[in-house]
Amino acid sequence: MGLKAIVIGATGLIGTELISQLLNDDNYESVKVLHRRSTGVQHSKYIEHIIDFEDPKTFEKLLEGDVLFSAMGTTIKTAGSKDAQYKVDVEYPFDIAKIASMSGVSTCVLVSSAGANASSSNFYTRIKGELDDKISKLDFERVRIMRPSILDGERNEFRLGEIIGIKVMRILRFMPGFRKYRPIHASIVARAMRNSIEEEGSVNIYALESIFKLAK
Repeated sequence: MGLKAIVIGATGLIGTELISQLLNDDNYESVKVLHRRSTGVQHSKYIEHIIDFEDPKTFEKLLEGDVLFSAMGTTIKTAGSKDAQYKVDVEYPFDIAKIASMSGVSTCVLVSSAGANASSSNFYTRIKGELDDKISKLDFERVRIMRPSILDGERNEFRLGEIIGIKVMRILRFMPGFRKYRPIHASIVARAMRNSIEEEGSVNIYALESIFKLAK
């Protein structure tokens, strides 16, 4: 029997790539997606559940499987406030992960961010670091945390700042000291996420260079 994946954040840049790869990966027999609205994906291995992240009763019995892939995230512009972004980036994925760990899911693969640090003065990197720390302490056999730099790929939403950032970093990556901040395509991160479950170790954190190597 193949592995059973659970995915949250399926419509984001990385989530979309991840779903596509999992559906074409013979190691997985099913891909269960928990989302607030239908993704429209049609595939024999694809199982979709529309849930309310505010109400655990809508998802607590669905968190059974082998690997939880967590790729949820938003921007403060989209969320509307820091409190709203905190819910999407920390509270929702942590609630899902906590119940999944209690339900026997053995592995959690989390998308974080470069510079994630719970002690950071920057709001975004601080909340990402906080989630990393909280999930690392849950009762999973394996936790894999990806900390990519700025993401490259086809987004469903227009983000002018990231488009400019990607173009700038594509140029600066050839300069000493900037290579570690170069953009990474979402498909590479998704591939590294899949490969990470084969790695030894209980809690592994992958910075940019490690993600590139893991995806090969």
